[in-house]
Amino acid sequence: MTGETTTDPPAAYDALIDRYGRLTNLQYASMYLNWDQQVMMPEGGSPGRSRQLSAISATRHDLLVDDDVARWLDALEDASLTDRQAAAVREIRREHDRAANVPSELVEDIARTAAENQRIWQEAKADDDFETFAPRLERIRDLQRKQAEHIDPETPPYEVMYEESHPFLPIGTMEDIFETLRSEIPPLVEEIRASGTNLADPFDGEYPDADQRALSEAALDYLGYDRSRGRLDTAPHPFMAGNQFDARVTTRFKPTDPMDALTATIHELGHATYQLGLPKDEYGSPLGNSRMSIHESQSRFWENHVGRTEPFWEGFLPELTDHLEGHDDLTVREAFEAANRIRPENRIRVEADELTYHMHIILRCEIDRAFVEGDLAVEEIPAVWNEKMDDYLGVRPDTDAEGCLQDIHWTSRFACFQSYTLGSVVAAQLDAAVRDDLDVDGLVREGEFEPIHDWMTEHVHRHGQRYETPELIERATGEPLTADYFVEYAREKFERLYDL
Repeated sequence: MTGETTTDPPAAYDALIDRYGRLTNLQYASMYLNWDQQVMMPEGGSPGRSRQLSAISATRHDLLVDDDVARWLDALEDASLTDRQAAAVREIRREHDRAANVPSELVEDIARTAAENQRIWQEAKADDDFETFAPRLERIRDLQRKQAEHIDPETPPYEVMYEESHPFLPIGTMEDIFETLRSEIPPLVEEIRASGTNLADPFDGEYPDADQRALSEAALDYLGYDRSRGRLDTAPHPFMAGNQFDARVTTRFKPTDPMDALTATIHELGHATYQLGLPKDEYGSPLGNSRMSIHESQSRFWENHVGRTEPFWEGFLPELTDHLEGHDDLTVREAFEAANRIRPENRIRVEADELTYHMHIILRCEIDRAFVEGDLAVEEIPAVWNEKMDDYLGVRPDTDAEGCLQDIHWTSRFACFQSYTLGSVVAAQLDAAVRDDLDVDGLVREGEFEPIHDWMTEHVHRHGQRYETPELIERATGEPLTADYFVEYAREKFERLYDL
């Protein structure tokens, strides 16, 4: 790259990157075992899988914190490195330092407990039985607190956990964003409620899983998903797993709402575009890894700024009418409205509309933090959850399965829900930037998505972890992180849709 030296890297750098490559392979092996557990592992496989994942976590931890890594990092402290090499060392140093004081036995215990928790959570959710899951939730919280105290005893455990998912992005910045959305979203939702405007709701009856799957497959192909490096499956909670060579997406089907599976599929496609856009020649280096705090911007961009737009439905509507019976007369406008209906009564986060979604996130973060910090007992969670749903959305869950048991995240981690709202904020900022360079609506209308993929790869994906999160956002958009673009986008879009 221009301005960088081309001298050979120090031997310590080569050794460090070689070691990190081994760590990367173990990380992805664990990821695909987790994918298998959620997608296709037989029910009886859970005890063995928990031990396998635990062993991989412990082995990876031991390789990360051993004396060789510490020695190589120290040798590179004042070495002459290119900017890219220095960025890779910075990321490995951060990961090493966070892990160095954590006992291997604790890492193994956390991984085993998280794997066991997945099965118990699935059963508890199916049975609407929070009491069965509650002790497991307490256990993973206590283990994660211990780990946080080993990492940084001077910082509150919740903030240490937050920094794991959001390195370099201060928690105060996130709190400022949340405060902005708390003040902006509820009044807009109330205006929509008071307007009396009803958007189209053309889907009634039930739609076979096979038809919904065919529609999701068609959407992936339409949007340019590389089938040679991915696949579509179903899971209890939609997710993406993968790297730049193999990025798999999952969805789930709700019999009465085919739009739910479609938007979930497009959302996970967005995650996959990020992984598949990472530089192949940097696999095994931090420069070939994604930023967790950026990931959700990609999924929210493709779901909301592409898949929920009127130009998208101008091109994609024939696919829907081909795959779902009874909608030959559906118009572009009706499909567009159906994709953007505001439904404050919805109790499920992953099915929530684009606005009220963020109140789901905020209430989770508040409960998440209070529980980790010891201000909320585990047995109080269902009641507090329901009260916050009532306060923020005017609705109360009928069951814990559609309340505090609905998300998989608490099987393994805390302080991660912030990523979803951050992703929407960054997505709106990226959307404004890409529209400065491309006729996005025209491209989407014509089904020409390659230029949009290329723009995201050029400005976001190809950098991997070279830049810290705030710098990556500023380089991609030309401005520091701000919630202003999201607020402006949301108000303009929904004022027009609901004729406010």
